[in-house]
Amino acid sequence: MILSGARIFDGVKLHEGFSLAHHQGRIAGLTERQGTDLGGGILCPGYVDLQVNGGGGAMFNEAPTVETLRAMAEAHLNLGATSILPTLITAPIETFQAAVNAIAQARNEGIKSIVGLHLEGPHLGRAGAHSEALLRPMTDTDVDLYCHAARVVGCMKVTLAPEMASDSQISRLHESGVIVSLGHTNATFDRCRVASKAGATVVTHLFNAMTGLHHREPGCVGAALSDPRLSAGLIADKEHVHPGLLAMVWRAKAGTDRLFLVSDAMAVAGTGQTEFTLNGRRVIRNQGRLTLADGTLAGADLNLSAAVRNMAAAGVPLIDALAMATRIPADIIGRDDLGRIEMGRPADLIHLSDDLTLQGVWRGGQRIL
Repeated sequence: MILSGARIFDGVKLHEGFSLAHHQGRIAGLTERQGTDLGGGILCPGYVDLQVNGGGGAMFNEAPTVETLRAMAEAHLNLGATSILPTLITAPIETFQAAVNAIAQARNEGIKSIVGLHLEGPHLGRAGAHSEALLRPMTDTDVDLYCHAARVVGCMKVTLAPEMASDSQISRLHESGVIVSLGHTNATFDRCRVASKAGATVVTHLFNAMTGLHHREPGCVGAALSDPRLSAGLIADKEHVHPGLLAMVWRAKAGTDRLFLVSDAMAVAGTGQTEFTLNGRRVIRNQGRLTLADGTLAGADLNLSAAVRNMAAAGVPLIDALAMATRIPADIIGRDDLGRIEMGRPADLIHLSDDLTLQGVWRGGQRIL
């Protein structure tokens, strides 16, 4: 199959005047031959979303099952995310164990969109929309459990507050292949830098639920922006982060491939639902915001096409905005088979109009949307 008539973003740069060939579900390369005319726009790798709490009407926390994962995968596939990292926020240990089993089963059943598990909590210093009663320091038993889970789920990412875990615990997680991400934290700039040296490599939803940037105490935000070892996830919905900051953050991390976009999507993603339940609390969807009854933001009403569009509108170069939703998050989780258009890679593709509206989705060369 040959797809023609659109510029092609391969994960690094845009190509003009070429078509894309794919065969038996894999990329066969760029060609000058003509095929199905897409009528303009941009053909690029499917999005890689590393923070997905729910979708298709289902929340992973509420029902950590294969059925929930299947609903989430389908919803986000139709939003352009061909690879997602399901997120389990602070919950009892039994829920975590059920989540690990569900991820393992989903992978065994061939639900290709599911690339692993992101555990956000309970080792957090700031609750945000999490259940404060469940927050607690990390124990060595927790570390053993997460290291074992990493061998089961593929990619294992753990968001923790560095004041809630020791350096040796962070190092053990890192050495076992767990991606350690800093977030929901009261930690100082220096503590975050020490945690980075111990093995933390990511910061979860930059600016939100963490110590902010102050000229005498740069906090976790300052560490994320200045430490080249730290990647940062960004919810570019213009609600979690002011649009005036988007390009500034990009400039701070420019050239490092350390800034990536996440949806932080909830159950309403891909649906017309106006509310849902999170750990027994009602979350209301209203004009692009998801909030608890007290106004606390509870995830985002966002897809990655909108996030890319917001970054580009803020002045970030288009190829950088696209890379932040494709190649860069794939590289952060060690998946060089995702987020790029290269010979032999899976033909997981999306077609965007010139205004960055999603027009088409292909999974393994088969058109989904």
